[in-house]
Amino acid sequence: MYDVITIGTATQDVFLKSRDFKVLKDERFITGQAECFALGAKIEVPDIFFTTGGGATNAAVTFARQGFKTAAICKVGKDASGQGVINDLRKEKAGVKWVARDVGEATAFSVILIAPNGERTILVHRGASEYLKESDLPDARDFKAKWFYVAPLGGENAHIFESALKIANKNGVKIAVNPSKTQIKMGLKEMRPLLSMVSIFILNQEEAALLCDLPFKEEKLIFKTLDAAIDGIVVMTKGPKGVVISDGKNLWRAGTYPEKEVVDRTGAGDAFGSGFVAGLLLKNDIDYAIKIGSANATSKVEHMGAKTGLLYKKDLNNPRWKKLEIKKEQL
Repeated sequence: MYDVITIGTATQDVFLKSRDFKVLKDERFITGQAECFALGAKIEVPDIFFTTGGGATNAAVTFARQGFKTAAICKVGKDASGQGVINDLRKEKAGVKWVARDVGEATAFSVILIAPNGERTILVHRGASEYLKESDLPDARDFKAKWFYVAPLGGENAHIFESALKIANKNGVKIAVNPSKTQIKMGLKEMRPLLSMVSIFILNQEEAALLCDLPFKEEKLIFKTLDAAIDGIVVMTKGPKGVVISDGKNLWRAGTYPEKEVVDRTGAGDAFGSGFVAGLLLKNDIDYAIKIGSANATSKVEHMGAKTGLLYKKDLNNPRWKKLEIKKEQL
């Protein structure tokens, strides 16, 4: 019996950091900013860092470091990078029984260009990670866990989202979901039957507005709409502004812990989502879960790589993580 089984992507990541990567404001881009360097120039990259990432493995490491028996469902290539993903999971004492190997596709690969302010641009080759099949999922008889954590399943993997939820639900496993863009685009009407199986739903404010087809600023209406579809907890992240959480009756609002230095934001969303669920598993208390999720994300952005700064259970005793202003109000 596992405490948590995760599912999602697995990647080999290489981080390149240079003072010559410039961030420029430009409204032609969706974020309003662009990361730039001179075309034809030879750019010095004094900092280079290799590690592994992907939603399934990032979340699995959070749960394993918090003392939970954990396994990941993902797919890698039958190559050195894929073996690196497996080795990292084994090092963290996370189960690799359901890490599938694809002989026809290389392991997913990401090149992350880090600007001096810690913001980044990610170049992605999705590779084997994009080709999870229903045959890669655990047999229903083997799917024995307390929780199932679903990291974003998009692209070619989107078709197994429903099957994975149904297997877990059939076995009485509680489900936490961080949806992909593919699920958000389905809209609430199509997603509703699947959401009825979900205990914790984690998404950002823009995704929540799009899913509900409501104005971005109609926060309480968005929560009421999602609460009607989910018999559990809705977690809406707001970037630097923190998080708002609903259990259908009350709202919890929290900011973020001060960051010592922003080194790299890659994997911060995975860190918060898995940290929040880990906090609930530890104490079944939303205030405590918010602190653990926020601490995990803050520690992560202070380190290079999606896993490097993820907290161990003993780290939660650090006085730094004891105080976070959390306000509770009726919905």
